[in-house]
Amino acid sequence: MGKRILILFIFASVIGYSQNRPLLYNVDDLPQALLQNPGTRIDFTKHIGVPFFSQIHVFAGSTGVTTYDVFSDENPNVNQRVQNVMNRITSGDYFSINEQLEILSFGWKIGARGYISAGVYQELDVFAYFPKDPALLAFEGNADYIGKDFKFSDANFTGEVLTTYHVGFNYKVDPKLSVGARFKLYSGIFNAESTQNDGAFRTIETPNGPNFYRHEVDGLDVVVNTSGYASLKEQESMTVDQAVAELLSRSFFGQNVGVGVDIGFNYRITEQFAINASIQDLGLMFHQKDVENYRYFGSYETNGLEPLFPELNNNQATIPYWEVFEEQLDANLKEETTYEEYNTWRPLKFNASFEFGTGKSILPCDYLISKKPRYMNLFGMLVSGVNRSKGPTYGVTAYWDRKVTDNLRFRLAYGVDDYSLTKLGLMVSSRFKNFNIYLAANDIIGYTNLAKANSASLQFGMQFIFKDL
Repeated sequence: MGKRILILFIFASVIGYSQNRPLLYNVDDLPQALLQNPGTRIDFTKHIGVPFFSQIHVFAGSTGVTTYDVFSDENPNVNQRVQNVMNRITSGDYFSINEQLEILSFGWKIGARGYISAGVYQELDVFAYFPKDPALLAFEGNADYIGKDFKFSDANFTGEVLTTYHVGFNYKVDPKLSVGARFKLYSGIFNAESTQNDGAFRTIETPNGPNFYRHEVDGLDVVVNTSGYASLKEQESMTVDQAVAELLSRSFFGQNVGVGVDIGFNYRITEQFAINASIQDLGLMFHQKDVENYRYFGSYETNGLEPLFPELNNNQATIPYWEVFEEQLDANLKEETTYEEYNTWRPLKFNASFEFGTGKSILPCDYLISKKPRYMNLFGMLVSGVNRSKGPTYGVTAYWDRKVTDNLRFRLAYGVDDYSLTKLGLMVSSRFKNFNIYLAANDIIGYTNLAKANSASLQFGMQFIFKDL
């Protein structure tokens, strides 16, 4: 089973590099803001993304450990480096990889108050909690942990690759309130998840028993569900490159489907002060094709091998202790493969922010704001997060958004989350007539030494954006 899971993660890592994107949230002259909040205020009347280049987003991060901690040359003893990491990291620490590629993106104004946007994007999302107890047991053994429960529930991960087809509608109710919703159809390419594991291993002292210690596996139940993997596994000679090519061939029409919605709003309390919020990917995936699930379950206890030394003649074989032990394990700890359909929730994302403007300016082309004053400096705070199997992960970001000219804008942000307490971000958006290009990088301090960084995030895109005068 371990080899199978390793192969799954290799496939995922080859295809692409959490998901919170505070640098583009509520940026009213970028269409990508509609993907984070379909109810956000916008100031354009049409957009067409450059295919495959309107948004490229990559993110990788880990809490509790960096690449430098494991591969640093300061301590030549690699075992000691791993030991130090094992002592510091907890079962609540996690690793995350997210990649999103916008294949198509377009939108246009409907009537005086509405805006329709639609498109297609491919996404990879891998999220794994650190399996503290199983890793500790494998690396250090049980000699120093007599009486401790090593919990198999620490093994908890999800990984998926999918394509999303979406259409959204943004509507300005009145000069103060705008609302929006987006419908999504998910096309699954690959999925692997193991989030409901149970059971424990322990070693107990038994001074009055047949041995000094008794080893117990209690209530073991480990399940790994997969879709889109079994057909790859069946081809023994398939290389990693061939497997990646096969997965990419499913990008537009995967084997499994799902549905979801985004909803959001923006409300201007006063001329200068506004609040907004959204939820994304309130949806469900139905895994019905190319499904293969692995389960390892049971309970077992042993006092160890009790060798006997009977007198044997030349025709008698010694007792096959190890074979007997393996038979006992197989009888009590069972492994099975099933092909049952299963469902998974998409990782629900949530955003909420407030914003205060200064430096009044009039932008007559801002049709959705109905020629209301536009503030050249926007100061805001955003709380955003993603719901995961052990609870939400979230961050808080404060930002200064500056409209330098009608064609140049930047946002400087400072954030705090599980990855870093010093997350500095910068977004720059520039427009040349109707052609727009933007670049956003988060955790800029970490870019000075990526080996020591807990996370890195980069977004880039280009598109044509039109404003009716």
